[in-house]
Amino acid sequence: MNNIEVEKIIEPVAASDGAGVKLKRSIGTHLIDYHDPFLMLDEFGSENKDDYIGGFPPHPHRGIETVTYMLAGDFEHKDSAGGEGIMTAGDVQWMKTGSGIIHSEMPAMKEGKLHGFQLWVNMPAKLKMTKPEYIYIDADKMSTHKDDDKTVKVIAGKFQDAEGPVKGHNVEPVYFDVELEKGKKFNFDLPSTHNSLIYLVEGEIKIGNQDHDAIKDSTLIILTRGEKLKVSSLTKAKFLLISGKPIGEPIARGGPFVMNTKAEILQAVQDYHNGTFVK
Repeated sequence: MNNIEVEKIIEPVAASDGAGVKLKRSIGTHLIDYHDPFLMLDEFGSENKDDYIGGFPPHPHRGIETVTYMLAGDFEHKDSAGGEGIMTAGDVQWMKTGSGIIHSEMPAMKEGKLHGFQLWVNMPAKLKMTKPEYIYIDADKMSTHKDDDKTVKVIAGKFQDAEGPVKGHNVEPVYFDVELEKGKKFNFDLPSTHNSLIYLVEGEIKIGNQDHDAIKDSTLIILTRGEKLKVSSLTKAKFLLISGKPIGEPIARGGPFVMNTKAEILQAVQDYHNGTFVK
């Protein structure tokens, strides 16, 4: 089996979105625009309320899936399909926007630390106009593997006996939150068909058998295709492992809309402005 190595190390770009929420964007920039099927990856987090208090007021989406994972703080979600709730630390919301949804994500806190991630996953053409749907994963119900070396929280995929609730998905996703003690190893087999990445949240790690530049804190690592992944911790470390089967279709982007052609983007914009966006 082929070992997985580091293909590219990317330092996230400082950005802002919504009503001025400060964040670090690592996919969806000039450094890496798209890593099929992943369209965007943002890390948002601050202890300064001015960096997040504006939140993400009502906005539309079509043709993508958004995966929000909270590490600290509280966020309130509301949408045009009647969904409403507060995400707290450790919770996940996996939203398939399909044909269209208008939603807001606003901090349910006025001070303290907010920290989390949002991943955008592309949808194939045959699913882009399907009915929106959700998977909510409460922190206390998340399937977790724990031993003396590591803790692996499973959002999607399976690690030993821990299995995530996202099943039967077209990109066969893997999404783990891994905490690795200093001087320990994380080994995992990935499908050679998948595009995979690691986002290092904190600490310092080494990946694979080949030498590579130092990887420390808030860093995106694009991995080579292969099967055998080996991560070694130089310090106590926390990282996300995200992997998915490429869709391999052309994409056209228009802000919150991701379709296959420019004509479909124009239709989405028209639908939104004439009030027929939400079915």
